[in-house]
Amino acid sequence: MGGSASKAEDDDKEEKEEGPVNPADNITEEQIAEFKDAFALFDNDNSGTITADELGDVMRSLGQNPTEEDLKKMVDDIDQDGDGTIDFPEFLTMLIRSMSDTDSHEEVMEAFRVLDEDGNGYISSDELRTIMNNLGEKLTDQEIDEIIQEADIDGDGQIDYEEFSLWLGTGGMRA
Repeated sequence: MGGSASKAEDDDKEEKEEGPVNPADNITEEQIAEFKDAFALFDNDNSGTITADELGDVMRSLGQNPTEEDLKKMVDDIDQDGDGTIDFPEFLTMLIRSMSDTDSHEEVMEAFRVLDEDGNGYISSDELRTIMNNLGEKLTDQEIDEIIQEADIDGDGQIDYEEFSLWLGTGGMRA
């Protein structure tokens, strides 16, 4: 009997608490699978780890120009076991942290701008295909269509910023 009242109090307490939300609590198996796919884009040699060189390759293909020092610092910031590389659990931790960063909106916006090559406010299947090809990922038309369909909430065949942001799991501008 006392346990029931305690449970009800706990439920009320949970509703009233407005502490920080742990983004890891909301990660789905589907998102983890997507994160594994993203990890594979970086892991060019399929070693199960991302090196500073591999990170640099991806960043350069996205129009960034990090120095070797920048890349080493990025890897060091993520590399929890100190082996000089990023394994999937470290990569996942980084993504989960980035989902809760206050400046993640700017990061998502920058990523969207990179993908929206013509600047029209939408990512088309052609733009997605071009970027993936630049990353060394030759996706079939069906795979590109599946990605677009997964993110395309309004069904117009392209991805706007809000859809992109929701697809990444950051919740768009609702922060």
